[in-house]
Amino acid sequence: MNLTRTSKTLAFQMAAVFMALNGASAEPSEERGLEIAKEVDLRDTGFGDMKAEMEMALQNRHGDVSTRRMSMKTLEVQGDGDKSLIYFDQPRDVKGTAFLSFTHKEGQDDQWLYLPALARVKRIASNNKSGPFVGSEFAYEDLSSQEVEKYTYKYIEDREIDGKNFLIVERYPVDRSSGYTRQIMYVEEERYIVTKIVFYDRKDSLLKTLDFVDFNQYLDKFWRPNEMVMENHQTGKKTELSWSEYVFSNGYTDRDFDQKTLRNIR
Repeated sequence: MNLTRTSKTLAFQMAAVFMALNGASAEPSEERGLEIAKEVDLRDTGFGDMKAEMEMALQNRHGDVSTRRMSMKTLEVQGDGDKSLIYFDQPRDVKGTAFLSFTHKEGQDDQWLYLPALARVKRIASNNKSGPFVGSEFAYEDLSSQEVEKYTYKYIEDREIDGKNFLIVERYPVDRSSGYTRQIMYVEEERYIVTKIVFYDRKDSLLKTLDFVDFNQYLDKFWRPNEMVMENHQTGKKTELSWSEYVFSNGYTDRDFDQKTLRNIR
């Protein structure tokens, strides 16, 4: 008999019994992770539609920065994922470029990119959604609304950071064409908002970190960041998105998100 193995087994069994008696689980909980994700989604449901202005700052590994200005509008879709439209205003070489995304709770999302230089609408193939969005550190899949059904979940732990309690949840993309094996979300427990996402690539190596900074509340319920910072740890590049002029309840309909309008947004 292997006494060392036996003692370890007994110790594990005693620990499991102790944790069960105290209402704890011996393993990180998939059920708890899903509950947290659903609560985050629930607290951001019901805004209807939204528009905002954005400035994108792209920083290369040497610290050089170039900027772009964009407008974005979003329509909440009952029973499915959101629709969103991004239009580039500046600089001149990208002015008129437009990106349209229909997120779905299940199955592949639909995404199109209008390139004024070519005067045509290009559909983004599902196997290309892990690619960079117009040279930024954001991938096309990062720009879809984060529907609960797009992932499976696992609760990792509670963690106190700067005096606040965070729920650490790991999520795994259902889509096999995703550029990520897993993502770690930091959910502030008080407001149930995601303040950080850490991305791991297809080799399960650390790839990027996205920080959501400086939140404001709108309509007495919905929290939105003033800044999003995506840092690529493998390339040393960084993209900062600064948000401003949030406006809700604009009366948008599906017609405002028709791919036929991509050429004539303004």
